[in-house]
Amino acid sequence: MKIRSDILRVYQSLHTWVGISAGLLLFIGFFAGALTMFKQPLDHWVSPPAPLPAMTSEQHIDSLALQALAQHTAAHKGFTVHLGQHDNTAATMSWTAGRPGRELDFSGKQWTASLDETGKLQAKEELPSILAQMIDMLHRTGGIPGEIGDEYLGGYLMGVAGILYFLALVSGVILLLPTLVKDFFALRPGKNRKRFWLDAHNIIGITSLPYHIVISVTVIVFAFHDQFYDSLAEVVYKDQAMFGTPPAAAAKPYEAKDMLPLTSIISKVKAEAGDSRISEIQFFGLESPRPMARVALVNPRYLVQGPEAGYLIVHPYTGVVINASMLPGKESPWSAIVGPFFSLHFGSYGGDMMRWVYFAFGLSGAFLFYSGNLLWLEKRRKVQRPNQALPLQTLSTRLMAAGTVGVCLGTVAGVCFTLVAGKLFAATAKNINFVYLFVYYSVFLGALAWAYIRGAARSSVDLLWLCVIAALSIPCSSAFMTLRSAPNSTGLGVELVAIAMTLAFIFAARKTGKRIRDEAKDSVWSLQTST
Repeated sequence: MKIRSDILRVYQSLHTWVGISAGLLLFIGFFAGALTMFKQPLDHWVSPPAPLPAMTSEQHIDSLALQALAQHTAAHKGFTVHLGQHDNTAATMSWTAGRPGRELDFSGKQWTASLDETGKLQAKEELPSILAQMIDMLHRTGGIPGEIGDEYLGGYLMGVAGILYFLALVSGVILLLPTLVKDFFALRPGKNRKRFWLDAHNIIGITSLPYHIVISVTVIVFAFHDQFYDSLAEVVYKDQAMFGTPPAAAAKPYEAKDMLPLTSIISKVKAEAGDSRISEIQFFGLESPRPMARVALVNPRYLVQGPEAGYLIVHPYTGVVINASMLPGKESPWSAIVGPFFSLHFGSYGGDMMRWVYFAFGLSGAFLFYSGNLLWLEKRRKVQRPNQALPLQTLSTRLMAAGTVGVCLGTVAGVCFTLVAGKLFAATAKNINFVYLFVYYSVFLGALAWAYIRGAARSSVDLLWLCVIAALSIPCSSAFMTLRSAPNSTGLGVELVAIAMTLAFIFAARKTGKRIRDEAKDSVWSLQTST
């Protein structure tokens, strides 16, 4: 296929600038996003081993709810019933004393409750680890603090990055079309490193193109959903309810003691849900005029709208189904169209195998943006002419090189050291969640500062060895804690991945060290110009 050279130049410029503008933020999003595929194992790995109370059987769950509501008024606002043993679920029932919200609550304590062998309520208050939620927030905001209205500033910036990301995908495909057949699987190592990085960049981009298109579109929707909904309501729906007519508010607030027995609600849900499994039931506004119960339903056979489950909304006092549009396998026409996009973003289908596939996609996506920055730097390199003085690379090139090294490697090292801090101090720290925050930003900002102080070439080797130490510290910290307490075999996957990362970073550090010694003096990656 032939495309005019002037058109290709336009798309090349578009691809380059939109990619370089959003690449570092998207690297953070993709690396953290890969880790969110295993949020529960990560939370369980950092948590000190403790015996979990037996899950209360369904026939005794009504007694559990009645006793909890009678003894703890905070549960009247809302609570969650867990109907399956999860890695980090310590009881059948849980609730928070504070006000629930979408923001992270670093000091928010949680009550958990179950029944003992005699049928009496066992309830305790504890500070839960929010490590997995922090990694998810890093994925959604890039770790950028601040809020605009009710949303995080980083979320909006990630949405803008998603728009640029989509433009980069489209322009990149157009650029590759003329040589697609010839260069599709060409990976040409050798002295021409720019050619090798370009081949690797193209192979990853094309082979995972459908995944990247879905991610870019859904990122935009997640970031600007309020604006989209407001526009649709104004232009299309006007005076009609956008998501169906909500149930009429009661004349006076309900009282939690009058709600239906949980076994009755579960029976009604099972009649609607078919072969989907109830994971949990979350109750909201129990003593308000409009209470609701959101039932999470797991079914790997279907594409669902939630990160792990589809949903059924029922009335906790009447058992009437309020909203069944997100029920797995029985979605409304609109949900059947929109739901797959959410599911394809979250990877909430196909079981553990798809989680590992998405984990690999996430890491390859991070590499895509890293390699794109390297190509940009190589293209803007000032080449030394024969018998002429060594040229000074432009300030923008040197700053971008140092920023690429500092942000990318700082993110990886920061997350790894945060995991290690959780493993070592979760049992002794007064508030482990603030420890997570301090460790991540200290390592990330320290790595970024080091990259700018030392220059791209020198700091790249230093920070790669820092990543080696960070990744290796994960299995080492686990081994150390095992000597002090019972072994935690369920975290073996975390440690194996960390060991694989350690080996990869050792290889990269050694190759990079050799490269900066042998690199041409006019390269930004040469020791001669790393100042």
